[in-house]
Amino acid sequence: MKARLIAFPVKGRTWCFSRCIDQFRSNSAQSQSSSSTTPSTFRDLYKSLSSDSKPISANAELVVDFVSSKMNNSWTGLEKAPQGSLKNKIHGVGLWLLARVQPSEIFLKSITKEVTEVEVTYPTSLNARLVRRRLRHIAMSGSIIHKKYLYGSAALLPVSTVFMVLPLPNIPFFWLLYRTYSHWRALQGSEKLLHLVSDGSDRGADSTKDTPKDENKPQHGYHELTALPWILRPSKELEELIRRGNIDTGLGKSILADICKTFNLNPQQILKYQKL
Repeated sequence: MKARLIAFPVKGRTWCFSRCIDQFRSNSAQSQSSSSTTPSTFRDLYKSLSSDSKPISANAELVVDFVSSKMNNSWTGLEKAPQGSLKNKIHGVGLWLLARVQPSEIFLKSITKEVTEVEVTYPTSLNARLVRRRLRHIAMSGSIIHKKYLYGSAALLPVSTVFMVLPLPNIPFFWLLYRTYSHWRALQGSEKLLHLVSDGSDRGADSTKDTPKDENKPQHGYHELTALPWILRPSKELEELIRRGNIDTGLGKSILADICKTFNLNPQQILKYQKL
């Protein structure tokens, strides 16, 4: 499956990376339908793990999907709670915490295991090699950062169980559980993206060394007859939108809103890059 990505500078050396929201929602819907076989109870989960001789990775994926389903159901229950109730206040705390999640983490989580090819749209003023180098950098740094925080969040989970003696919902435990899951997904996305944009990079760099840039033609970095896991596509429309602002001082909210509308991006995620 091809994932359409958008890359452009927001402020100074800070770049925005995002995935087309319509395509990501479609992929999420497909994932939800394909996960209909996910066990709904601990008993069903135990039966699934013990009945089939699956590899460890498949069993781990099944457990993660089970935990993810439980968390989504719990979050939906908090979201539908009456205004002013304890559950509604807990939902507000959750939104406050989620607002502080880095946008790069959200981007990496959008690179799912089903992605086999990425198409990157970027302004025409940027060099294709620079764009791919930036993608490799965010993927490589993401794999290091999220692996570290994954281990840290998982190590704190047993400690947070001491709050279960209180007559209140164990918010620290569920938050750490979510962060463990989120870092694991971001780590998977980092490794997947790094694999896609690094495949044959040295040979690709040589093949485009003396080739003139054609704005109407995808900048593959490979010979035409080679199958590509990535496509770099310059966009005049994106370039014109960015030129309306000043990269040094940062693009304004109105410009970012127009970019989100034009390329079907999530405004809440894009505005986070402005505050970095």
